[in-house]
Amino acid sequence: MLHLFFEVDRSSSDSEHGAKRVVDAVASLERDDHQALTFAVLGHKAEFGVMALGPDLARLHAFQQELRGAPLRLVDSYVSLTELSEYTSTEDDERARLAVEEGLSGDALESQLAVWRDRMEHYQEHRLHPRLPAKAVIGFYPMSKRRIAPDNWYALPFDERKRLMGGHARVGRRYAGRILQLITGSTGLDDWEWGVTLLADDVVALKDIVLEMRFDEVSARYGEFGSFITGLVLPVSDALARVGLDPSR
Repeated sequence: MLHLFFEVDRSSSDSEHGAKRVVDAVASLERDDHQALTFAVLGHKAEFGVMALGPDLARLHAFQQELRGAPLRLVDSYVSLTELSEYTSTEDDERARLAVEEGLSGDALESQLAVWRDRMEHYQEHRLHPRLPAKAVIGFYPMSKRRIAPDNWYALPFDERKRLMGGHARVGRRYAGRILQLITGSTGLDDWEWGVTLLADDVVALKDIVLEMRFDEVSARYGEFGSFITGLVLPVSDALARVGLDPSR
């Protein structure tokens, strides 16, 4: 996944031309079985943004280079990979939960496990190969886990980290239907450990989920956050027009 954030280069005498290169580059990327969301950024950190996603890192780099011919100046970026969480519940975890919390055994337990396996298959497919929906707003921020005593996340035993992340995930699941969350890994690839992309139809949902998460121990004690960027998700021609560029030229 490649997030690119641009300012419009109005210093160039040719700033009114070249925006069509963005339209063509997005269309070409999508023909190559990749995805791209374009958005007009609110605030001063950028004006125009692209989130590009696909299986080929070289193709994403070529896409980035194709945008160099447009009247845009790259001001920030983020590189990450889709991944499965190491804290995801295992089948043994779910078997134990069904037995202890719901008192199931025998065929009834196996039946519920089959439902769980199907749900997890869909969940894992979405985590690794998400299909980006048409939503109205996008929020993006990078984050890491704190490594300073006494709140060093990586000094905690795995079982304790898994327990804490289970509670954190339950908060996120309450926003199912309101928000699509894409959490991508960037340890060793960029300056933070994860990139978080939130897609919603109501900007209030972006505020609500981040605020509620702040009170969860995983964030309150162990979370470190970078800059937040918010944008209006639009078809590429509309997003360019929003920032004063003519997509036909």
